[in-house]
Amino acid sequence: MHGSGRSGVVAAMRQPRTTFTARSSEDLVALAPQVLGFHPADSVVLMTFGGGENFHARVDLPDGEDDQLAVVDMLRTVIARHRVRQVALLLYTDDPWAAATFHDAVVPRLQGDGVEVVDVLRVADGRFHDAGEPDDPGRPYDFRAHRFTAEQVVRGRVVHDSREQLAAGLRLVDAGDALAVAEAAARADLDHEPAEHGRWIQRTVRRHLRTGRRLRADDAGRLLLLVSAPALRDVAWAEISRHFAAAHVELWRDLVRRCPPDLLPAASSLLAFAAWLHGDGALAWCALDRCDEVDPDYAMAACVRDLLDGAVPPSAWTPITQGDLIVFWPQGPDAS
Repeated sequence: MHGSGRSGVVAAMRQPRTTFTARSSEDLVALAPQVLGFHPADSVVLMTFGGGENFHARVDLPDGEDDQLAVVDMLRTVIARHRVRQVALLLYTDDPWAAATFHDAVVPRLQGDGVEVVDVLRVADGRFHDAGEPDDPGRPYDFRAHRFTAEQVVRGRVVHDSREQLAAGLRLVDAGDALAVAEAAARADLDHEPAEHGRWIQRTVRRHLRTGRRLRADDAGRLLLLVSAPALRDVAWAEISRHFAAAHVELWRDLVRRCPPDLLPAASSLLAFAAWLHGDGALAWCALDRCDEVDPDYAMAACVRDLLDGAVPPSAWTPITQGDLIVFWPQGPDAS
């Protein structure tokens, strides 16, 4: 679960491929940014352990009692769905009383559900505190010196300073290149049968996954224009698998940065799906936010949003098959 930046929204995230063993409160504090991909603020971060399918989560820290209870009920629902038996909560706030009241709302309800709450910490200004004790002076921690940080630096994993910095990575990088992509999209030749376009999409995406090379502006523009048609977008969607999800994230992240604004909904939704399948809920929400800037009612974005809101694990996804793609049906969607 990663919040979208909107209050009360949560989304599932699988355990990262890297295995961390947290043995202390300090380990939990150091682990949170690694699994989220950014340093949270004004947030509730849920970490789960033992039994079921483990996941981690972020949601905006609620203010009033009603909002607190709504978030608690949301967390209880996804914890029960994943059959998790142990959790820890990190509350990122400068307000010790906000943390204490949320602590008092969440702990007894989770315990009543049979869930072991191993820790509830308030994190602020380089210190972590017992969230249930507003007067706790806390203990200092140095994220940069922790072994989890060092391990991830060696692996080349980037942790962003904030969710805003993560979102900024989906914005225009090279104006000249973006213009070339837009011009390529405008002159793309669509005078072919849908099946031919579908085969071109498959070949182009698979070649990128094989070589890892950035698409030329001509190919990027053509691909972005083609996937703006739902039936052809679904061809690109069907190419995204769990095994290669990371490569699809990089492909569609690059294309979202280069994309003409009117073509953003399909590209950003494909990025959101690839990010969800890769277990990067924070990036998925950022991609959906980009889609909302152009078309808040885009159907594929709504599908991915439901996956995130429902804390659906990537393991639940059933791949789209060639037979599901109407562009390859001989007589169209009504063929018998």
